[in-house]
Amino acid sequence: MFYFLKVKVGDLMDEVKEFLVLEEEEEIRLDVYLAEQLGDMSRSYIQKIIKDGKVKVNDKVEKAKYLVKEDDNIVIEIPEPKVLEVVAQDIPIDIVYEDDDVLIINKPQDMVVHPAPGNYENTLVNGILYHCKDKLSSINGVIRPGIVHRIDKDTSGILMIAKNNYAHNFLAEQLKEHTITREYEFICYGVVKEDKITVDKPIGRNPKDRLKMAIVKDGRNATTHFEVVERFDKFTHMRARLETGRTHQIRVHALSINHPLLGDSVYGPKENKFKLKGQTLHAKKLGFIHPTTKEYIEFNSELPKYFKEVIRKIK
Repeated sequence: MFYFLKVKVGDLMDEVKEFLVLEEEEEIRLDVYLAEQLGDMSRSYIQKIIKDGKVKVNDKVEKAKYLVKEDDNIVIEIPEPKVLEVVAQDIPIDIVYEDDDVLIINKPQDMVVHPAPGNYENTLVNGILYHCKDKLSSINGVIRPGIVHRIDKDTSGILMIAKNNYAHNFLAEQLKEHTITREYEFICYGVVKEDKITVDKPIGRNPKDRLKMAIVKDGRNATTHFEVVERFDKFTHMRARLETGRTHQIRVHALSINHPLLGDSVYGPKENKFKLKGQTLHAKKLGFIHPTTKEYIEFNSELPKYFKEVIRKIK
């Protein structure tokens, strides 16, 4: 069972849309960023709108090649009325906690968080639209209602959703200030000798492959605290605590210490003898100050079945 959520572009000649750039979306070209957010417009059409001066970043007209930064406020005037449809689908969602302000989800591996060109259905957003109806933050537009932060498609675990704009801004500020507790667990190649390792290396787009991230001199500051959970013959079960939230941060930092994640075909070996769908990476713990009660709350997620099965095989 499903229904359509229709967002009608205004009755006036121009519709104004506003976006707030998330930390993990930094260093993407302005035209690419807007193409991903708007979904129903071609990149060439968006480039024309930018060229016509209809797009402002922090109240300043920028070019299509401008690289967006965290907290950039992007306003676009769309010349012609359009209708964007995002399907609300009755998809099973593992709800850990819910109140009037926040929704805490345990996302399975292999589920995309929000719709994007070529993938408009069966995402987490499609599911929460069905569950929450119109009770979601609208700050990040139709494609990402309620989405405060993201985890990769192949990463499982805890994710927070804002159910109103006040909650969204309150949580986003904590992300910006790096005061949110975010702990992950993963399996990596090799036996890690040190019990604890802190990696403090800047991350940015890989200059040789723009689809990847890498340790780059002029990248954004990134800090990850690693800790050994258990060692095996050829692998190590690790815990990672994030101070920052750069794109692919754990995967890039683990690679930088020569311990890429098991199942990560982008940053690690291509072999897949364990027949994994992606990296063995699970967002296990999330803690933050609640928008209304102003009290610290924390949520934990059990390791998923696929993760436990890998541990069983490597023991």
